[in-house]
Amino acid sequence: MNLLTTFILAALPVSVALASPVAAPAAAKGDAAKAQSIVNNVCGACHGADGNSTASNYPNLAGQTPEYINKQLHDFKSGARKNAIMAPNVTQLSAADMLNLAAYFAAQTPKSRLAKDANLVAEGKRLYMGGNAASGVPACASCHGPAGEGIPVQFPRLAGQQAKYVQSQLVGFRSGDRVNDGGKMMQVIARKMTDQEMRAVAEYISGLR
Repeated sequence: MNLLTTFILAALPVSVALASPVAAPAAAKGDAAKAQSIVNNVCGACHGADGNSTASNYPNLAGQTPEYINKQLHDFKSGARKNAIMAPNVTQLSAADMLNLAAYFAAQTPKSRLAKDANLVAEGKRLYMGGNAASGVPACASCHGPAGEGIPVQFPRLAGQQAKYVQSQLVGFRSGDRVNDGGKMMQVIARKMTDQEMRAVAEYISGLR
């Protein structure tokens, strides 16, 4: 087990996000083509038309597991996950719309990104790969994979996620503002992390590819 993250989604987060195992509300698969108009008129403004956000506070959705995106959209709509920006944007979405959006963003190609702070990256890598035995923080890689690719249906993709967004989600898990991760795994983990550890692992994740 480990961090999330999620990532993902932030608003959606880019919804980037940082969360524990997820179960999709529906087993059916969406039609990416049918999501295009919603992306153009709503989602693209924050997450980018190709799912690669240019704003550090909005998560990247490109390449995210469709099950994770679908679940976060349902959680935003039900109120299980609270966000002032996402709440009004999901109000009119149907279950089919959510599946279509999940399929659309999952099919987009994530852009490679470079981490900015070498010192934070080194510290973050140690935590991501090995955890912190002294404080009981598990390695992020144990759930999200060594390259941050995630595990479909269970754990979201973290690779290349916006560092600011990752850090904000970890803070949210620690404070209890974000509670929609099923077994509360991320809340438990985040409460054991220091602010410095959150900054470091977020920076490392932003450069994973």
